[in-house]
Amino acid sequence: MKHFHGKLIFFLPLVAAACAYFFIYNRNASAEKVDEMNPVKKNSSSYTLFEEPFEDTNWKSRGWYDGPDMQITVKEHIPGSGHSCVWHWKKAGDIKPEGGGARVLFTPVSSVTLSFYIKHSDNWKWTGVNWHPHEFHFLTTGDDSLVGPAYTHLTFYIEAVNGVPRIAIQDGKNIDISRIGKNLVGVSENRSVAGGNGDSDGYGNLGYYPNNGVYWNGKHWEPEKRYFSDEPGTCFKGDWHHVKVKLRLNSVKEGIGIRDGVLQYWFDDELIMDCHDVVYRTGKHPDMHINQFLMAPYYGPGVPHEQWIWIDDLEITTD
Repeated sequence: MKHFHGKLIFFLPLVAAACAYFFIYNRNASAEKVDEMNPVKKNSSSYTLFEEPFEDTNWKSRGWYDGPDMQITVKEHIPGSGHSCVWHWKKAGDIKPEGGGARVLFTPVSSVTLSFYIKHSDNWKWTGVNWHPHEFHFLTTGDDSLVGPAYTHLTFYIEAVNGVPRIAIQDGKNIDISRIGKNLVGVSENRSVAGGNGDSDGYGNLGYYPNNGVYWNGKHWEPEKRYFSDEPGTCFKGDWHHVKVKLRLNSVKEGIGIRDGVLQYWFDDELIMDCHDVVYRTGKHPDMHINQFLMAPYYGPGVPHEQWIWIDDLEITTD
């Protein structure tokens, strides 16, 4: 059963914000090279690729790079923890919180599960538009270790927009510009899957737009209801909630991308998105695997006032 719907998420008015996001998280690409990866650690039937308890700021010792200057606090944390990571937007108009974000490389895999706890300040205000804030991303071996997330061969977005959990993808570098707007599904594997060259898996409403001589695109999935509620109750945004997301790349057989990719999202152990027939890659990239995590809090329109998000006990596993 499918517990979500896909919609176009990127529009021409967003080009400026998207460009800023691309360049902010693509800095020093020629000055920094990352060769070390976090080793795989076995844990029952799954394997731990990376874990971050946010108990100290020795970020680089755990594999963080591209920064890292995240901040932690003792004031907010889940039971049994001593600290959490705090995203603090100090004043109205701020786009990035104090400390920003950073990246981690790990062993290339075809499947990842991200688990974390999240809490918003009671006064948290959403953007009120159909995009942002960006929060967490996965990127692939198809791009370098410092690529900007908005224009790649494949980027995953895990976030909440106006209180609604969202998983999104972009793969603008895969667009066949010579046949932009044409449906290439079943015609060619030299095509994008998130918009611009047809609908690869039937989830529809794909979007693309021109940007500096190329095209960017976007596609997302979300449940029908708001889970991070503004009102006190079991889903109140101002309480701690456990989020778990599983993503599995679709297989490629005989040069063709197969509709068997996985997308799942749990909110406090309730499965609210469940899909097993997604296409994330075509036969053009049969060896593309997920190998990078990017934590990049970004509130494009600028926050309306001082507000916070706290993150705790983050873990990435594979199976």
